[in-house]
Amino acid sequence: MSCCSPSPGHTATPVLPPAPTAPGPGAGTPPGEWVDVPGGTFLMGSEDADVNPFDAEGPVRPVAVDAFRIGATTVTVAQFAAFVAATGHRTSAEELGWSFVLAASVPGPLRARCPRPPTAPWWAGVPGATWRAPEGPGSDVAQRQDHPVVHVSALDAEAYCAWAGGRLPTEAEWERAARGGLEQRRYPWGEDLTPDGQHRCNIWQGRFPERDSGEDGFTGTAPARWYEPNGYGLYQVVGNVWEWSADTWWTPRQRRSRERAMRGGSFLCHDSYCNRYRVSARTSNEPAATLANLGFRCVLPAT
Repeated sequence: MSCCSPSPGHTATPVLPPAPTAPGPGAGTPPGEWVDVPGGTFLMGSEDADVNPFDAEGPVRPVAVDAFRIGATTVTVAQFAAFVAATGHRTSAEELGWSFVLAASVPGPLRARCPRPPTAPWWAGVPGATWRAPEGPGSDVAQRQDHPVVHVSALDAEAYCAWAGGRLPTEAEWERAARGGLEQRRYPWGEDLTPDGQHRCNIWQGRFPERDSGEDGFTGTAPARWYEPNGYGLYQVVGNVWEWSADTWWTPRQRRSRERAMRGGSFLCHDSYCNRYRVSARTSNEPAATLANLGFRCVLPAT
């Protein structure tokens, strides 16, 4: 179990509705939200001293990718709502009846009844937590239409991307796009986390997990289009929410598992336990897993 993304501990697979007929490229995504990423070879991975060896970010190696288009932002609540309205899709969290939420954001009476992973007690399994109710019953997304959709599994993400005429990015595509043309930099904008004292991503400040001071402007998710974009025009590729990839997880011994790789870190990342808000960072979870800090963006063929 990753402290960033607890596993649901089950293998239940939700039943997904049939794909709609004749989806148009980019259906459900506003025009101008796609970014062209050039093909070519780049240096992927990291061998920094503070990288967890289990994360298998290294060795640094040249990787070639073809040109592609990728969402400038993670898929938002409004975009996902359009998909659900068009298809009737029910998410994994809705089928399973619960999802993981940061315990501190759950009202006390409800929190007391929610199970906690023993190795990550800041998470709570909240009945009724879904993309429509991110903190469980009584919460909603009325004021978060431009925030990334969360509590979506890799299965939900794939269903959305297929409807949009695309797919999830591979890890190589994601990292190529996230680097924004910079070679082997720690962050999408360079080496310093806060250049000139300016926050460039949404992560945890303060003492984890007791208090997030919100110095970057947020104590939960931020709007998907926030801070400055990287060199290719992508917003928030590190921090805010983890992003599903198309690739299955591989370990330092090059063994693959059924888990799916996730990239980018989230608003819960803090240097004291998880510095995975670096552009090379990676972790994984079960394809049916859903969390309050996990979303996705889509890829289309190059035009």
